[in-house]
Amino acid sequence: MLSGVGRAFSDDVAIDLGTANTLIHVVDKGILIDEPSIVAIRNRNGLREVLAVGQQAKLMLGRTPETIETIRPLRDGVIADFIATEEMLRQFIKKTKSMLGFRRPRILICVPAGATPVERRAVYETALTAGARRVYMVEEPVAASIGAGLAINDPFGLMVVDIGGGTTDIAVLSLGGVVQARSLRCAGNSMDEAIIRFVRRNHQLLIGEANAERIKIEAGTAVQDEADHSTEIHIRGRDLRQGRPKSIVLNPGDIAGALEGPIEEITEFVQRSLEDLPPEIASDICDRGIHLTGGGALLNQLDFELERRIGVKFLVPENPTHCVVKGTAVILKELATHDHLLIKP
Repeated sequence: MLSGVGRAFSDDVAIDLGTANTLIHVVDKGILIDEPSIVAIRNRNGLREVLAVGQQAKLMLGRTPETIETIRPLRDGVIADFIATEEMLRQFIKKTKSMLGFRRPRILICVPAGATPVERRAVYETALTAGARRVYMVEEPVAASIGAGLAINDPFGLMVVDIGGGTTDIAVLSLGGVVQARSLRCAGNSMDEAIIRFVRRNHQLLIGEANAERIKIEAGTAVQDEADHSTEIHIRGRDLRQGRPKSIVLNPGDIAGALEGPIEEITEFVQRSLEDLPPEIASDICDRGIHLTGGGALLNQLDFELERRIGVKFLVPENPTHCVVKGTAVILKELATHDHLLIKP
């Protein structure tokens, strides 16, 4: 009886601390938090006060007075604002505690494969200060490979490309170990920025990042030639020449053209990673395909376009946005088995 009570008060928590979204998975309970990594802060007499985090803060984007700012405390997958990140994590963990009633949890948190020791230490300290009893870390694409259900202990090379909000991460695994792990700071946010630049350059229209993200989700596609040109996308913004509201109509082919730059950058990144692998592992990957995870994997036709450009089949698992946090939860649940995958702060 006592052990059951103790278990209820010591749940282990897996966190995918992403540039775009933060997901929290409590072991044996599932994903309890999946909210935007956004914080609303009020500046009053030189003091910063957090007003809202997550979805509530996202609703304020582009609509705040001068005294309130909405910020993304993570940039390119790493912490850009330590205080805001700490408060965001604290509030998310507090919300999780209110659902389950546990005390200070053990936390396993993800970091980009290319994070520097300083950046890793910042994530570690932030999680500890936000209320963790113990903090462990794992590289995002490694967690994604386990969350995608891949047999990482087999004597074959496996490659996972995880396209998040701030970074595209690659991990190559074989025999349960990491052969290669690297990051590119070009991912979902870069696609949003590419759409903003395209609309500004070609139509002299200024739109915000929330609008660009909506366009990407609703009508984004990676294949320009096969896009459905009959579908219309209505965009409203501010005319840069006349300064007044203006509406334009685009089709998915236009969005595919806008996304050409980020997709080409990701393509070159994957090609370089393949070229740097031992021949046997590269051959395994060519035979078995590359696994595509993260929110970027949901972009229409992206897997087919990457396959066309690189010449290797791309496979998208079910619910690719949850692969990282689910894999993190598996590692945390079986920590003794997977401790060799953990990285030091």
